[in-house]
Amino acid sequence: MNCIHLTGIRCYGYTGYLPEEQVLGQWFEVDVRLWLDISTAAKTDAIEDTLDYRSVISLIQHLVKTSKFALVEKLVATIADSILQECDRVTQVQVVLSKPAAPIPDFGGKISIELTKSKSNL
Repeated sequence: MNCIHLTGIRCYGYTGYLPEEQVLGQWFEVDVRLWLDISTAAKTDAIEDTLDYRSVISLIQHLVKTSKFALVEKLVATIADSILQECDRVTQVQVVLSKPAAPIPDFGGKISIELTKSKSNL
């Protein structure tokens, strides 16, 4: 299997445990790895023989923007499930969702959740 990496997808969203996170929102960063067979596209040089990753980026941005979950674990699982359901060619996906400015006192790092899921786990 081959893999397409999409990294640094920045989205503004409203997922968070604290009430103000669901009202004020915050930035999220999403990286995804998409496993699929690209051998036909490598021969034909035709986009219809592969995955148009613009649709995956739009899907992620829409989900982050419109979802209001208490936990980022729920958001990352929703993103993974949606990609597997919407993208026929993708057999497995890895999603890394990060909160670069989590509202935690005296913490300047970022929180990341990583989830890998395959079509057989749907």
